[in-house]
Amino acid sequence: MATNDAPDEFVEAVSLDTLRDDGRALTSVDGTPIALFHHEGEVRAVDNRCPHMGFPLTEGSVDEGVLTCHWHHARFELSCGDTFDPWADDVDTYPTEVREGTVYVSPAPRRSDPPAVHWRERLDDGLEQNLRLVLAKSAVGLIDADVDAADVLERGVRFGVDNRADGWGSGLTILVALANRLPDLEDQDRKRALYQGLSQVASDVDGQPPKFDQEAFSATDVPFERLRSWFTENVEVRDPNGAERVLRTAVASGYGPERLTELLVTAATDHRYLDTGHTFDFVNKATEALDIVGWGDEERTADVLASLVRGLATADRAEERSSWRQPIDLASMCSETFDRLDDLVAEGEGESWTEPDDFTERLHSSDPELVFDAIEEAIREGASVEELADAVAFAAAKRVAQFATSNEFSDWNTVHHTFTFANAVHRAAERTDATALYRGVVDAAVNVYLDRFLNTPPAPEPTGDPDADPDEAIERLHAAFEQQGSVEQAATAVADFLAADGDADRLKADLGTALLVEDTNFHTFQAYEAACRQHDLRSDPERQRTCLVAAARYMAAHYPTRRSREQTFTIAARLLRGERVHGGDDAGGAEEADAADSVADD
Repeated sequence: MATNDAPDEFVEAVSLDTLRDDGRALTSVDGTPIALFHHEGEVRAVDNRCPHMGFPLTEGSVDEGVLTCHWHHARFELSCGDTFDPWADDVDTYPTEVREGTVYVSPAPRRSDPPAVHWRERLDDGLEQNLRLVLAKSAVGLIDADVDAADVLERGVRFGVDNRADGWGSGLTILVALANRLPDLEDQDRKRALYQGLSQVASDVDGQPPKFDQEAFSATDVPFERLRSWFTENVEVRDPNGAERVLRTAVASGYGPERLTELLVTAATDHRYLDTGHTFDFVNKATEALDIVGWGDEERTADVLASLVRGLATADRAEERSSWRQPIDLASMCSETFDRLDDLVAEGEGESWTEPDDFTERLHSSDPELVFDAIEEAIREGASVEELADAVAFAAAKRVAQFATSNEFSDWNTVHHTFTFANAVHRAAERTDATALYRGVVDAAVNVYLDRFLNTPPAPEPTGDPDADPDEAIERLHAAFEQQGSVEQAATAVADFLAADGDADRLKADLGTALLVEDTNFHTFQAYEAACRQHDLRSDPERQRTCLVAAARYMAAHYPTRRSREQTFTIAARLLRGERVHGGDDAGGAEEADAADSVADD
């Protein structure tokens, strides 16, 4: 029978005779309900709350040293609390001793690991076995233990890139997108965001074969230009293994974020609009992940970036689709511009470009010649990749903000893909000014042109009521998300809030809350993150409004959902606060402790 070095700390629980006769008893120690069992001549004490979902273990059964919870049949080795079922977690056990016929219990559980260590281990279990409730508990537990969110992100990213042969996917993109927006969110929503991202990574990896790495070349003195040529050639002939070896060699050679980004975006723009923009967005999100966790670890950087190679090599190429060839050969128009690109850049050397007032209208033109002329003229006048990407990203955002709901529902994704692709190109342009990246800007502009029919006619963009009540506008926004198809109501609420000098940070946080309580799909996560980022990059209030109106309209078109993931998160949060889950909606922790005291008194 377990003893404690400080017996005076033990708390009187129940008479040994009563426990022996009844087989079990319930007591409370420092507010924690403790289940006591007399089994095979020994006294055992465990937390009465099943670690899975909080069901009282005194209502379970014990046989051959195994305690079974009757709610979901989680099983625990009674003497140490270890579970047979990884989805359930281990239950805390407590030292006991018997003095003069009375059972005493220590208030200190036999927990060997501090919370941060325990929840890191459980995070790994949740990822490996795709256990949503375990992931939710881990996200809550790690943040409550003051673990840096970047550490949580790194574990999720490492798991995702190491265990999926197809490499970087939607799950990792969602995780990084949400990590980017954590500063916008309230404390509880930061936990929700990590849980949502981690659960998407686990789902993406579940059932997939692991990735087996290629090795870097022994030679690490190859000039960068040759590595770039080798890399793009291997991607061109769809050889991911050869491309991975080149990429790992570039990392081993000590090239930093700017050069490595140039390597990737050159290959990502050799062909048009790969996989409707997802491939480039994945490249951007992988580099953003490294921005958060750091580029300094060579092995980590190589593994993260190598996860992109298969996607680059196998992606669908837009010039192979009829929309880029008929009735106008847009792919050939792109090639003609790219043939002039070096000369255009040289002509703009030393010039300073200011975006014309009508630039967005020109990008929204129904004549592709006008779109290409606007782009080439901007480069000729000195527009940097970043400046031009900024302008095109706004034109793409405006397409979403003015999307006509008379279109087919699936067409929301058409304007969405253009916007998130343009946002990714814009972000990459902040990291590298490689001339090849102008090709990504042109791809985005071509898609803005192709999306013109989805603004025919354009939905009116609300300007907002300056006399509106910001609090009431927020209420209307959430009400819009509660009723299917309330797209214009959501847009008007956002515009009213901003026109009435509502705090944009509050609005982004509220949009984040709405996002995270839903069974949000991949594209909606992307839409929220890209819209918030484009808002943050702008100082003009009208353009800022357009970005957030775009997010609200897209979200409203897809809400409400069943919110099953939110139910899982709520259960996890309540359990870790010590609240009851099985007994109704009340908090229940104090009530259960009072009931335990009553049993002990009896």
